[in-house]
Amino acid sequence: MAPLENAHVRARPVYRRGVSLSQEHPAPQPPSQFAPEDPGRFPAWRNLPRRSRGLSLRTLVILRWMAIAGQSATIGIATLYFHFDLPLWGCLAAIGVSVAMNLNATARLKRSDGSLPDGRLTAAHLGFDILQLSVLLGLTGGLQNPFCLLLVAPVTVAAASLPGRQAALMGLLVLAATVSLFFVSLPLPWQAGTELNLPPLYRFGIGLALITGVIFTAAYAWRVAADAEKLELALATTQDVLQREQRLAALGGLAAAAAHELGTPLATIQVVARELLRASAKDGAAAEDAALILQQAERCRDILKRLSQQPEEGEAAFAEVGLKALLEEVVEPHRGFDLNFEVSVRTASGEAAPRVRRLPEVIHGLSTLVENAADFAGSKVRVRAIVDAGFIEIEVVDDGPGFPADILPRLGEPYVTSRPQGKARRALSAQIAASVAAATPGRKGKKEAKPEPAPEAIAPSQGGMGLGFFIARTLLERTGGKVFVGPGDGGQAPAKGQASAKGQAKGARVAVRWPRPALEVSS
Repeated sequence: MAPLENAHVRARPVYRRGVSLSQEHPAPQPPSQFAPEDPGRFPAWRNLPRRSRGLSLRTLVILRWMAIAGQSATIGIATLYFHFDLPLWGCLAAIGVSVAMNLNATARLKRSDGSLPDGRLTAAHLGFDILQLSVLLGLTGGLQNPFCLLLVAPVTVAAASLPGRQAALMGLLVLAATVSLFFVSLPLPWQAGTELNLPPLYRFGIGLALITGVIFTAAYAWRVAADAEKLELALATTQDVLQREQRLAALGGLAAAAAHELGTPLATIQVVARELLRASAKDGAAAEDAALILQQAERCRDILKRLSQQPEEGEAAFAEVGLKALLEEVVEPHRGFDLNFEVSVRTASGEAAPRVRRLPEVIHGLSTLVENAADFAGSKVRVRAIVDAGFIEIEVVDDGPGFPADILPRLGEPYVTSRPQGKARRALSAQIAASVAAATPGRKGKKEAKPEPAPEAIAPSQGGMGLGFFIARTLLERTGGKVFVGPGDGGQAPAKGQASAKGQAKGARVAVRWPRPALEVSS
């Protein structure tokens, strides 16, 4: 469809917009219309999106006290009850170092909030535990000691609580300790007068079994923790969706209450405006103002009427519509000002545009996107549908200033807006001031003021509560669509704190993509 030139003039604000849509990074352009979506980068092993919170210092202290108690009890029983000839002072020294480490951690716990998890601290403490246990095993028989199985525990804890790089480091540390214990260790203590010598093949089998157990248990713990994280993420996402739905339901109740409460004030405004219109001279400024007030009040009454009405059942005749007709229906209420609206449908192989479901959520959501684009556009708004084998995408692009960088981090939140007293409101104030000046006679002796330029004719846009895009996004996503926000055809969005160059408006692009079965009417 060719762009339409309209005779009426509309002053649109050129200030920065405030929206509440799902964020898309401003730098990269949206995916090509007929190319598969970008699968994203494959993360390196050291940057796996895994657990990085670790364990709290309090938990680490408790676990080490338990290990110290178990080691002390084992050495005491082996020495006093079985009368094993242990290198007692070396073992006590290793346990003493562990006690000193835990006392230092306890003191640190009192000075800071040790209840917060710390990944690096957890890795450091687990590494110390592996080294301390390896020293004890080296003093008491190495791989011949059945307690070498305890080397599995720190790696399992690391796999369940640390990111991939640190967990792998703990596994390599246990592997190095196992190899060292195979070659370097004191003889296995035994009862006096008895010597137990196990063959190297047996010790090799113990080391291989230990490494196998470390790999298996660590992989199992990793997999279980990953599944738990997915469930946690799904729960958080579900809670976010439910919270958003609750907000939308609350807004529905607010709309019904507003429709009821605002009826009387609007009726009063219309009565007063009619009286002003009758009392004003025809074709005068005051008559034009009164007519504008009546027109906008009537528009408000229509909006409130639609809000308070329940949808009619059985409207099967309007249940489906052509995709081009749907776009025209969305754009039509916004025509009539100095904007060029380009409405087009593009298909991948040139076939006819499909027929789609005429869903109220889609109509309202797209209408909000077009209205916002019209408010900020310089001269043109493009509404285009792109149909491919797997999806239907509708994009709304304007040539305005684009999305500000300081709003992008908060996209998706209700009541987020940066609409100041923009051009439309300033034009309205200038129009009122001009009407007052025309009705007020000048004082004698005062220099004749220079004639002021005629105020711009305006069409006030809807307010700045930051709810329009929030509601539009929620409704569109409820129908199965996914909303993308980014810069328009003019280039990249300006960086935070950096304004666009004068005369180089970047524009904004809002696109909604549905799978074809979600929107298309099956034939």
